[in-house]
Amino acid sequence: MIIIYGIKNCDTMKKAFKWLEKNNIDYNFHDYKKQSLDENTLNQWLKNVSWEILLNKRGTTYRKLADDIKNNINENSAKHIMLENLSIIKRPVLDIEGKIIVGFNETEYAEHFK
Repeated sequence: MIIIYGIKNCDTMKKAFKWLEKNNIDYNFHDYKKQSLDENTLNQWLKNVSWEILLNKRGTTYRKLADDIKNNINENSAKHIMLENLSIIKRPVLDIEGKIIVGFNETEYAEHFK
């Protein structure tokens, strides 16, 4: 079972959807802005990828964080920040039976699904 997590209107998500559909790969979409995200799912992701990869430091949500929060961030605080501000999670998160791929990279997707 392949689950792609993210926000429907995100441009990067649209690229990932298009790539998966073009390559006839079935998936389920979990819109975490509408369906939320539970702590257990986030913990599973963090067992597979570091919080530094999962936390989107380039987005508006991150830039709006107070400087003292950004300057003292660690795995524990990052997890809480991500659960409170789902938009700060880099998109998409692709869960392929427990293997986690963060972000969309056509080459990485092609290698995984060949």
